[in-house]
Amino acid sequence: MIRLRPYKRCDAEAIVEWCEDEMTYLNWSGGKFGPFPVTAEVIDSKYKNDNGGCIEPDNFYPITALDRDEIIGHLIIRYIGSNRILRLGWIIVDKKKRGQGYGKQIVALALKYAFEILMAGKVTIGVFENNLSAYNCYKASGFSEVIDGEKYKEIRDYNGRTWRVIELEISADKYYQSMKNI
Repeated sequence: MIRLRPYKRCDAEAIVEWCEDEMTYLNWSGGKFGPFPVTAEVIDSKYKNDNGGCIEPDNFYPITALDRDEIIGHLIIRYIGSNRILRLGWIIVDKKKRGQGYGKQIVALALKYAFEILMAGKVTIGVFENNLSAYNCYKASGFSEVIDGEKYKEIRDYNGRTWRVIELEISADKYYQSMKNI
């Protein structure tokens, strides 16, 4: 049974282990923690001392996913623009669990929390265009490519490389409609 709980410092050690190569690390973080390899101390410091890089206070919620008592994944939730729009990010699944549907289960729980507890009107997420497995996971979870607004963004990593991000979103209406169909 998959469940979510607030991030703990010890979770950073698992995240570092899952970032076994630079591409996995960059697809997870966009290099926002600095050069690869990243350390547990760097992740924990960014979360605890830098509010995950968020300027606004009380706007950054790192979450860990567990299957029974085993850490299997991680993500963050943050508000953007208003208290009605949430953004998921930094989603990663244990490298031994990838391809088994855990990512979709984690995203489903995060959406349930966002819409049913936090009462979001919309949830957004960005995915690098080269990360096809994550893109497919988010689409299967109900996200659609942004129609109104900026569909693509570009970011630069610590080496100056440009990465194209596909912007996805799901509205509360679409989420609740999908729940009726289950």
